Amino acid sequence: MWPLLFPLLFVLVPILEIYVIVQVAHAIGGGWTLLLLLAETALGLWIVKREGRRAWSRLNTTVAQGRMPDTELADGFLILLGGGLLIVPGFVTDVVGLLCVLPFTRPLVRRLVMVWAARRAARLGPPPGFPGTFQGGPQGGVVRGEVIEEDDAPPPPVRGQIVRGDIVDDDETDDKR
Repeated sequence: MWPLLFPLLFVLVPILEIYVIVQVAHAIGGGWTLLLLLAETALGLWIVKREGRRAWSRLNTTVAQGRMPDTELADGFLILLGGGLLIVPGFVTDVVGLLCVLPFTRPLVRRLVMVWAARRAARLGPPPGFPGTFQGGPQGGVVRGEVIEEDDAPPPPVRGQIVRGDIVDDDETDDKR
């Protein structure tokens, strides 16, 4: 589904934008429609500038406090996305862009994006070789060794037991049996 989504959007969004612009032009006139599009873009870019500065300030404050800036990074992404959508001429993209940029609608959009990203990350799992992931099983190796519990052993980076041994290829292990 995902590989077809973006090409489909690149075809359907301009068609939808043209349709909406024509309908608005029939209702209020061509000149007023053009003026309304320009006013939406100018207002949107002013909001992007203001909210972008606020988001940058919050990001710097959060980093200076040593906290993880997850909300601030998400806000920055949404403001950037909303600004891009506001630059594109059209009423539909302006509405979506304003939803991403306005300070009272952005938390809702942020929440939706974070829920979607968490579900997608849980479904896909970590990439191969990602630090902290187990690489055993059919593709990885088997650790042979003894479990030790020494008082003078250095503490492990994570809770659990220390295993000292060699990593042996699964194929070699199967051949020796």
